[in-house]
Amino acid sequence: MTTSPQPSVSVDTSRAHPARVYDWLLGGKDNYPVDEAVGEKLPPQARDAARQNRQFMHRAAAWLATQGIDQFLDIGTGIPTEPNLHQIVQNVVPSAKVVYTDNDPIVLRHAEALLISRPEGATDYIQADVRDPRAIVEHARHVLDFDRPVALSLIALMHFITDEQDAHGIVRALAGTLPPGSHLILSHAASDLYPELVERVVAEYAKGGIRLAFRTRPEVARFFDGMSLVEPGLVTATEWFASAPDTEPEGSGIYAGVARIR
Repeated sequence: MTTSPQPSVSVDTSRAHPARVYDWLLGGKDNYPVDEAVGEKLPPQARDAARQNRQFMHRAAAWLATQGIDQFLDIGTGIPTEPNLHQIVQNVVPSAKVVYTDNDPIVLRHAEALLISRPEGATDYIQADVRDPRAIVEHARHVLDFDRPVALSLIALMHFITDEQDAHGIVRALAGTLPPGSHLILSHAASDLYPELVERVVAEYAKGGIRLAFRTRPEVARFFDGMSLVEPGLVTATEWFASAPDTEPEGSGIYAGVARIR
């Protein structure tokens, strides 16, 4: 499946972008000096957090696929890093459909990597911003059947949306378009687990022109209001396992959870 028609865009290399800083933290090469400058000044734990966050996404998406969920709407996709979400879920359900969304034009340039679907399934990509839920949903309806359960994936995204931008309202609006039996997968940077690191991380991102809104556990829990958290509930990214982990989880400054939309 190919991308839907997209507007002509150019990449702004004068300002750091969260997707490209995240790519740098994961060891990727699709970033610019301005993004690297932010990443290099972050504490070493930032690389661990990026890795832990990605591993949580893999586990959560795979588990939902085993539960019969075969439609995924992934917002804040980031620069492709294999295995991508569709590769994870189509390994379980080859006919799964995935719609990716990001607001960084560089992700669009690499979208071909997100569109190599198994023949039985489908993938699509839209350049859009989570702050415009209506545009995202209108596009996704061309690929996903909103009369059937959909997994909404918001991985390490909402801590870039401030309270003034109505972060919780945005998630409510997106979840409100999904039928019962759908799920929300969400991870979010914590402000109350390693407070000694939070101030430094927020300051370094701010120097790169990126605002952060890390939140406490109760504030993150509000994103799941009206939903039923599945076990093990809202925990850190390294503690979220559908079954018992083989090893003792490492510390993490990322909250993570999966919830069923009633």
